[in-house]
Amino acid sequence: MAIVGAVAGLVGLGVVPFAFDWWGSALRRDAQFYPTQLALGQQIYAAQCASCHGVNLEGQPNWRSRRANGRLPAPPHDATGHTWHHADSVLFRITKYGPAAIVGEGYASDMPGFESVLSDAEIGAVLTFIKSTWADREREFQERQSRFERGERASR
Repeated sequence: MAIVGAVAGLVGLGVVPFAFDWWGSALRRDAQFYPTQLALGQQIYAAQCASCHGVNLEGQPNWRSRRANGRLPAPPHDATGHTWHHADSVLFRITKYGPAAIVGEGYASDMPGFESVLSDAEIGAVLTFIKSTWADREREFQERQSRFERGERASR
């Protein structure tokens, strides 16, 4: 009974529909059906991400060249970067746990994990905002990557 109450509460908050849609749909649809999450994502991006990744998602200069300390500058999240090459789950884990969670322990990065700063829904909202800025080509490629990782057929 407690589980039913918890699910009902999450549905009432809009978390469950958002989570299902975020993991499996094109972002254009997210922007249409979830304007609140899109606005929240834009607000959180401005507060938590823009100082490194740029107000316009442009990243830091020379983001492909390692600095003297061996670390890479923050990459862009627009079409000039590589963010759109990654599946949803990869983007989510990088944001939540930091790049070392994907690349491997010992990977040095200036990007922290946001596990203790942002909820899963807030991370999803940020990713919704970022993906909403991409052109169809990038969104479609990224969605195919996400479907492939989930084991879904490409014909879908």
